[in-house]
Amino acid sequence: QVQLAESGGGLVQPGGSLGLSCAASGSTFSINTMGWYRQAPGKQRELVAAIARGGTTNYAGSVEGRFTISRDNVKRWYLQMNSLKPEDTAIYYCNAKTYSRVDYWGQGTQVTVSS
Repeated sequence: QVQLAESGGGLVQPGGSLGLSCAASGSTFSINTMGWYRQAPGKQRELVAAIARGGTTNYAGSVEGRFTISRDNVKRWYLQMNSLKPEDTAIYYCNAKTYSRVDYWGQGTQVTVSS
């Protein structure tokens, strides 16, 4: 079992920046990929960014060039969000995928981009 806890999030004006962090505990040795997803009201949850244990990153087209995912190790990773837009408003979820293809999720943190 892997437990995830996000921190960060909040209210920011358009064009502003915000950072999220995720702390993992438990069977972290089993984590292969670390990531961030988001879900806006009335929409499906979508991948925002992911980083593999080896460092390879993957971004949604809508955030590429504005968001950066990084990690210290498999126990902590981050999402730096710059040039935020109102359409980035959503609940952001920390995600860990294990080598056995099991998904673990954080509780979610609200990000609101509004003037």
